[in-house]
Amino acid sequence: MRSIVRRLTPIVLTLLLFAAATAAKKPAPLPPSQETAKAALESSPRHGEFVDVKALDGGVPIRTWVVYPERKDKAGVVLIVHEVYGLTDWIRGVTDAFAAAGFIAVAPDLISGLGPGGGGTDSVASRDDVVKLVRSVTPQKAAAGLDAVRAYAATLPSANGKVATVGFCWGGARSFEYAASDAPPNGAVVYYGSSPDSATLPRVKAPVLGLYGGDDARVNATIAPAKAALDKLGRSYEPNTFEGAGHGFLRAQADREGANLRATEKAWPRTIEFMRRHLD
Repeated sequence: MRSIVRRLTPIVLTLLLFAAATAAKKPAPLPPSQETAKAALESSPRHGEFVDVKALDGGVPIRTWVVYPERKDKAGVVLIVHEVYGLTDWIRGVTDAFAAAGFIAVAPDLISGLGPGGGGTDSVASRDDVVKLVRSVTPQKAAAGLDAVRAYAATLPSANGKVATVGFCWGGARSFEYAASDAPPNGAVVYYGSSPDSATLPRVKAPVLGLYGGDDARVNATIAPAKAALDKLGRSYEPNTFEGAGHGFLRAQADREGANLRATEKAWPRTIEFMRRHLD
């Protein structure tokens, strides 16, 4: 019997190691689309809450959605920058998806205080009005809001001290710009956001992952100049363009005859791998 156990032990250990490696490589579930976000939030087992983050200039607090991962050790922070439609259920659903992948996920409403009665996205009557307010937020004002929320995240007992940004559309541009901060984040992910101007690009220090729809010429025209400038400086910028996908593909996953979903299935795992590489 002992000889049998001795022969089986290496086999059992090999199987256990294989199972562990397989589990470690298991892809994170895709984030919800715009249509499925509300249901995903309602069924999430993770703890999510709204908090009011103190603005650095002493102004109106920044309403922020925070979701915590289910893990026993400290986690890196992903700072989510919303698209031009503000802090929607979809952005909250994406925040939850980052928490499902093991990160503390934090999404500020960068039009906090600009809505009726000093409210934010949820105080505004129409999507068009939200768009107008978001577009009124200057890059400098957005960066100040991200600085405040980043400072808040640094105080969380379960945070490991590392932070990366990810942004979508308008927020993608802000995420790229934040990589040029005086205290750059550990990484920045850009979903179909325009690249910074020539004065800002030389200040980019954080590694940047870019994810773009192939049918998005307006934004994609800014990729090559940014790549050339950052390559010349020896900075890390990894642009990925997905054929047939349109602008906003992660939100509109059902559109463009499957191209947006295919783009999502490629872009999301790259996003999570990038975050794990720079935050774990």
